[in-house]
Amino acid sequence: MALIAIAADKGSPGVTTTAVALAAVWPRRTLLAETDPAGGDLVYRSAAAHGGPLNPNTGMLSIAATARRGLVPDQLWDHVQPLSGGLEVLVGLGSAEQAAGLAGLWPTLGRAFAQLADSEHAPADVMADCGRISGDTPAVEMFAQAALVLLVARTAPESIARVRDRAAALTTKLHGGPRGAAAPGTPFVGVVLIADPGDSAKIVRQVDDMLTAARTGARVVGTIAEDPAGADQLAGRRRGRLDKSLLIRSARKVTADLHQQFGAAWSVPAGGPDGVPHGARPAGAGR
Repeated sequence: MALIAIAADKGSPGVTTTAVALAAVWPRRTLLAETDPAGGDLVYRSAAAHGGPLNPNTGMLSIAATARRGLVPDQLWDHVQPLSGGLEVLVGLGSAEQAAGLAGLWPTLGRAFAQLADSEHAPADVMADCGRISGDTPAVEMFAQAALVLLVARTAPESIARVRDRAAALTTKLHGGPRGAAAPGTPFVGVVLIADPGDSAKIVRQVDDMLTAARTGARVVGTIAEDPAGADQLAGRRRGRLDKSLLIRSARKVTADLHQQFGAAWSVPAGGPDGVPHGARPAGAGR
């Protein structure tokens, strides 16, 4: 595993919360990269490891100058900041206007992210929060380098229809045309649903049927619990046992299922006894 790109088609289904939750319980060292061209959120919602705010100028903004001279994967660490709790992040742009500085560099970033897993000095998988995407979103230029592209959607009928159409469009763009369920392409396109745990099994079957009928080559890889309290804990806005929250428990289930399917490409996890990797515990997580 190397680069995992997480995105949504429209609205605010919880891409950043999903990306942070998955990164926090990922079975290898993980770099969370805010690659949304519209700007990042973590600088506003999360504290740095030193207790103060994150530096908005260190991250995607600072990496632009480096990438124009060529980017070696290990150089990514020069632009990383740890969150309170230890999760390592590449802070996103401050605004959509700053995305102009990355014009033409998205494929370079994608290659560096993908190759970081093979670094001799500091290997890590990269979880890229790409925000909302459309046909002309430049972050999509990284997707060809990804091992997984995960589309996040809520379960309202219009959201499910949009994620079906977006999955089909990505399959055409990345794989040259429609794909049957038995012949998914690389990168694999998966769907993560934000759902009430009590209703998730039925909804997953319905969405999988829609994805198959549309020959998207995609399928639902898991559900993240609709858990506002857990999301507040993850962002450090609320105290509590985050590791026991529905949000983190569901994130663990998604990562376990992905590990079962794609685990041959992973090294042995280096986690603690509760499944949260050492040094990657989100702010507010209890023991």
